[in-house]
Formats: sequence, C-alpha cells, structure tokens
Amino acid sequence: MILVEVTKISFYPPSKGYAVLLQEVGGQGRKIPVIVGSYEAQAIALALESIETPRPMTHDLVCDILEATNVDVREVVITELLEGTFYAEIRIGSDQLTGQKIDSRPSDAVAIALRMSAPIYVAEPVMAEAGFIEEPQSDVSFEEFRHGFENSKKLLQEKLEQAIEQEEYEMAADLRDKIQQIEGKK
Repeated sequence: MILVEVTKISFYPPSKGYAVLLQEVGGQGRKIPVIVGSYEAQAIALALESIETPRPMTHDLVCDILEATNVDVREVVITELLEGTFYAEIRIGSDQLTGQKIDSRPSDAVAIALRMSAPIYVAEPVMAEAGFIEEPQSDVSFEEFRHGFENSKKLLQEKLEQAIEQEEYEMAADLRDKIQQIEGKK
C-alpha cells in the first residue's frame, strides 16, 4: 500500500464535479485524481483547512459517533479501480473490535480520514493503473513561446517598470526573476 496525502482540489468541468488529487508521500511522487461531487469536495476542503461548522455536517456526525463509541479509524484504503470507479474501505477498530472494513466511496472515506487524522493509502495496483507523475510546468507561457523571448522580455520589462513606479515591490521582484529566467533560456 502507498501512503498518500490530499494536495489539491480543483474544479473538473467535464463532470461538473471536482478532482481531489492524492499524491504519494515520498517515493516517486505519483498522483491519482479522484472525481467527487461538490458536497464531498466541500467536506474535504473544510477538513483540510480545519474549519468547524456551527452544526455538524454528515462527515462530522460519523466521526462524532465513532469517537463516542471509542472506535478508531485506523486507515482508509483506496482498494480498487473498476470501470473508472474507485472503491475504498474505512478500516476501523477498538478494544473489542479488530480488523473491521467498511465499504465506502473514496470521497467520504477521505473526508472522514482527514477529520480523524487517519492515514490514507492507495493499493499498488490502483496506483499503477491510475497514477501519473506530473511533468514539471514550464515557466514559458504560450504567449512567450509564440511571440519569442525578446517580445516577452520587453513586455515584462514594461510591467517591471510599472510595478516599481506603483511601489509593488513583490510583483517587481517576481517580474525581475522571470526576466532573468528568459535571459537564461536564450
């Protein structure tokens, strides 16, 4: 099993849902995107940011019940990928209860794991099938590529001068760094 962490939640237009990006901790840095609904994305985002709502949401309620009955969430495992659908288990235990596995949608399992500070794992066959290694992003925009380095350098120089005039020194420093990167790529 591969330990993962939630690194990003972003809107996914084709399904009008959200992609929750789970990234391998250590190792090769492989990632898998799990598509979730807006409610589940909100629940995961609230847990990531440690935001408490005035009244318990559904995932909070589940966690409250588990805590009240002295049941621990030992781990969450994304176990399978069948026909494009991920399957997960919430593995729980207590003094009287060992090795219990509860079938769950990955979105709910992740939301609960984050609230209960439980580790999240992905089975190796799932990671092998759905995982990817993100290519490093180029610092060169399409505009820079299309119009050439000199035009983009001139545009950045103008923006740098404006930033200095307006005393926006952080932006000026960023622009200076981009200009230096372009000069280094010639």
